[in-house]
Amino acid sequence: MTWSLERAEEHLLSLELFGMHFGLERMQRLLAVLGDPQKRLRSIHVVGTNGKSSTVRMTAALLEANGVRTGAYLSPHLRTFAERIRVSDEDLAPDAFGAAVERAAAAAETVDRTGDERVTQFELLTAAALDELARQDVGAAVIEAGLGGRYDATNVLDAPVVVLTNIGLEHTRWLGDTIAEIASEKLAVVRPGATLVLGGDDPEVEALARNTGATIVRPRELDVPLRGYQRTNFLVAHEAARQLLGGQILQSSIVVNVPGRLETVAEDPLTILDGAHNPSGMAALADALDDVTGGRPLVAVVSVLDDKDAAGMLRALLGKCTGVVFTASQNPRSLPPATLASLAEQLGGPPSELVREPHAALARARELAGPEGAVLATGSIYLVADLVGAPGRRRASAL
Repeated sequence: MTWSLERAEEHLLSLELFGMHFGLERMQRLLAVLGDPQKRLRSIHVVGTNGKSSTVRMTAALLEANGVRTGAYLSPHLRTFAERIRVSDEDLAPDAFGAAVERAAAAAETVDRTGDERVTQFELLTAAALDELARQDVGAAVIEAGLGGRYDATNVLDAPVVVLTNIGLEHTRWLGDTIAEIASEKLAVVRPGATLVLGGDDPEVEALARNTGATIVRPRELDVPLRGYQRTNFLVAHEAARQLLGGQILQSSIVVNVPGRLETVAEDPLTILDGAHNPSGMAALADALDDVTGGRPLVAVVSVLDDKDAAGMLRALLGKCTGVVFTASQNPRSLPPATLASLAEQLGGPPSELVREPHAALARARELAGPEGAVLATGSIYLVADLVGAPGRRRASAL
């Protein structure tokens, strides 16, 4: 019997025990066992620090609107691993996802028998996605990189169009301590002769991009009904779709709802979820808040992982808030709420409270905000995932 969604997720969770091991050799062998499905895909490869998932979803929606049956692979997910593989703007059906993971797991057994390190969770997921999208015979596949680019499992594509959304200082342990080093790692996915859609405006990054041998293009200005950083993401997505379609695109404005990104989940008070998890992402969110909230008094619910620049994130956010409720997601790497409160106090932040459980923290923030105020839950995609799931429910890894 084909694996169910539950069986597939159990297997994927079991692979967390083996951690992360970067490199392409295992991935190439895994795909070879599956028949090299990546070679049958016309793809757009999306790399960058922030905005990748939104850009992937928007690009795929634009291609669909222009008559191209499109698949997408993205991460992380909020409720279920099956959200990571999408066809025609819908998550893969549970039975199809289970079958895809089962095929990839069988191939991984062959690879594991002949190598020193086991196939990782992200490698298996990526292989399952590429194999499923090739089997679905999609006209285009929009693929989001995981971490970095050079040694990321997605760097097996020969993508004619690559998107670099932006560059910020994140994952410095693996990618480097400077913007230039991080950009070099992400730009390593670009093949000579490809088209590179450049989203940011850093001159240093652009200089590095020009050494890739790609044709560099920048997004065009469009009149679109989007706010904040999602407007920027849409313009990048529109240009990527336009480039893949040879400059012809029939629809310039569509509505794309991206879970966990400026997502309104309730009114009275206005309640927003956003997975910003680094200083540059938080700064972009802060810039969008006045427009999104209409200037209402804002109470934030914040959780941050221990490998993030919590001080930099709080510095970008606290000036927008009248109050903060610090909490902790179910992820074991969540900083203690008291640690966040201490940081906020050092930064001169607004009054704060500590509520350990995320749902209770959100409820308290809504009380503090009142029906005329606004509430923002942010700081970690794990916090967002906890809030959209049932209280106490264990969720899968987001990497």
